[in-house]
Amino acid sequence: MPQAERLAARRRLSVAQGHLQSIVKMLDDPEVYCMDVLRQIKAVQGALDGAGSVVLRGHLHAHVATASERGDSAEIVEELMQALKYR
Repeated sequence: MPQAERLAARRRLSVAQGHLQSIVKMLDDPEVYCMDVLRQIKAVQGALDGAGSVVLRGHLHAHVATASERGDSAEIVEELMQALKYR
């Protein structure tokens, strides 16, 4: 994966980690409002989705775009389909 995508994914995952830690702390408070917890969970999901998108883009550029030149198109497509849970 290209370095720029690696760094971008790492940043997004750090954001997700921060939100997740916040959720854990919130749940220690019996007075926490459920909607606040749900908002934080949604923020984690968004950060994870963003990181996945960055990693996917890097994979497409670094591996998928050059698969036919290497002769491993079928393997690359199958690998990607499995990773994305499509059959």
